[in-house]
Amino acid sequence: MEALRSLFRELMPAVDFCSMRIVDERSEELLVRQNVLQPLRNARSHGAMLTVIHDGGYGYAATSDLSRNGLNAAMQHALHWARLSAGKTVTDFSKIPQASAVGKYQSPRASISPRKDLIALLMQESAASHLSNKIVDWSASIGVTQTEQLFISSAGADIHQQFNYLIPNLSVTANEGLETQTRSLGGQYNGFCRQGGMEVLQQSGFHGAGKRVAEEALALLHAANCPSGRMDLLLMPEQMMLQIHESIGHPLELDRILGDERNFAGTSFVTPDMFGHFQYGSELLNVTYDPSRAEQFASFGWDDDGSTAEKTWIIKNGILEKPLGSALSQARAGTAGVANSRACDWNRPAIDRMANLNIEAGSSSLDEMIASVEYGVLMNTNVSWSIDDSRNKFQFGCEYGQMIRNGKLQELVKNPNYRGISESFWRSLKMVGNASTLEVMGTPFCGKGEPSQVIRVGHASPACLFDQVEVFGGEA
Repeated sequence: MEALRSLFRELMPAVDFCSMRIVDERSEELLVRQNVLQPLRNARSHGAMLTVIHDGGYGYAATSDLSRNGLNAAMQHALHWARLSAGKTVTDFSKIPQASAVGKYQSPRASISPRKDLIALLMQESAASHLSNKIVDWSASIGVTQTEQLFISSAGADIHQQFNYLIPNLSVTANEGLETQTRSLGGQYNGFCRQGGMEVLQQSGFHGAGKRVAEEALALLHAANCPSGRMDLLLMPEQMMLQIHESIGHPLELDRILGDERNFAGTSFVTPDMFGHFQYGSELLNVTYDPSRAEQFASFGWDDDGSTAEKTWIIKNGILEKPLGSALSQARAGTAGVANSRACDWNRPAIDRMANLNIEAGSSSLDEMIASVEYGVLMNTNVSWSIDDSRNKFQFGCEYGQMIRNGKLQELVKNPNYRGISESFWRSLKMVGNASTLEVMGTPFCGKGEPSQVIRVGHASPACLFDQVEVFGGEA
């Protein structure tokens, strides 16, 4: 990294601003499917993004050639694009203040067991999943990623960050006749992903999960379909993660509000004039952007443009406070935002992305929430989703449901689904679970941008109870 710092300083052209972001990422995934170890998956990504601002124009270029010649060629290419775009952009990039932070960030240091021990654990959980011949597919995996990143700029920024990620997954599918049900640990899309090492397996309940998840998949085969109608809805954190992501996270990304994603990932029902007064949810809804929670999947010290990351209230007591807008989008919109300019790798430009977007814990225990329900359903773990291109109308399905009658949990139900409109749905929030109900979740697979970027996102949430939601299932 020190050699790259020196090279950058030597190659800096006489422009208004230039920066270099170096990313070196190594990942490995171990997967056991149906008690058979699958081929090891290893990946290495190493390269640089060079950005130049000059005369109001903006240009960037990426390269995996980190030699003097490679970096110089990318720098000149970025300068070429900055000159071409000067005077033709909707924003004068030269007028946007650039970060000058200096510092280091280290995620929790990862203690990783030897590969043979991880394989033995995966084989153990895989074997425990095959409880009967009705289990037709089952798998267990552990992914480990280590990322080192350097951001340096002509404004004086010099930021070195190191991240350790661990991603456990376990999924079991049961079948009998025409009925097929899948149950998973944290969702089929790696919901228990976190920063850290082997402690993540303990925190996610991975040890012993094979048998437990298989038993739930088998039980779902014989469960009744979820009934349809308006009823109270108790969502557990594994489903709240998706609800936050789709109907709070994406609609509050400021570049989307400004129209940048309209032709690809969609727009937003939120408009710039809503901030500061719009009632997004009930007064119990408190949402924070919090990249400071060390174990969470998208924690960091600075974003990919060097802005300092701090915990910020996005929705407070139900009122919409701030968008998820980076320094560039803030300048365009004339409103304050957060440090969420992020790129998925060295070969992509940073854009507005949600990071750790969390619902703050409330005061209700899970037992209190259940006891308050006369007729309703508990749902957990997302299995399907659909939301319109303004992130407003949605319908989501879950792996697991359990009816609630007269304040008590009752029978298991399968194929539970619900639908709503973001604004009215969040306003129906009537109880928020306390810290004992909160789980730290996330996803490695948030997609956005052209060219496409798939990025890491974190969502922590307690259990939440909603009043009279439209629920539907698969009953005749």
